Amino acid sequence: MVKEKYQNVLDLGEKLKVQNGDVKEENGKLKIWGTANTQYHKDLLWDEIKKSGGENPHDIEADITVADKNAYAYHTVEKGESLSKISKKYYKDPMKYNKIFEANRDQLDNPDVIHPGQELVIPNI
Repeated sequence: MVKEKYQNVLDLGEKLKVQNGDVKEENGKLKIWGTANTQYHKDLLWDEIKKSGGENPHDIEADITVADKNAYAYHTVEKGESLSKISKKYYKDPMKYNKIFEANRDQLDNPDVIHPGQELVIPNI
């Protein structure tokens, strides 16, 4: 029963390709663990947990580690995007676009010029 409640979390874990993951149900509590690729993926999983179980769910234990701690996330630029739009997606604040620009100075000369297909580092801040 509790597994069904958190099926959205398990589905997201598969979509995000969480590695070394497993799920166990014991005494009405769901225990999940695995390794997310980035902190952003881990945050997405926790957001899903909270959607189903509330801010402090008592019927789930999640042990999610992060494989790549060098960046918060990686983002492939799509047509029509800007650094401020990307910043809003990851940081919920478009004004932090300069953090992304500075982390990608090796490929960006101007924060107003990005191109579809560029792979950007979204830094931990």
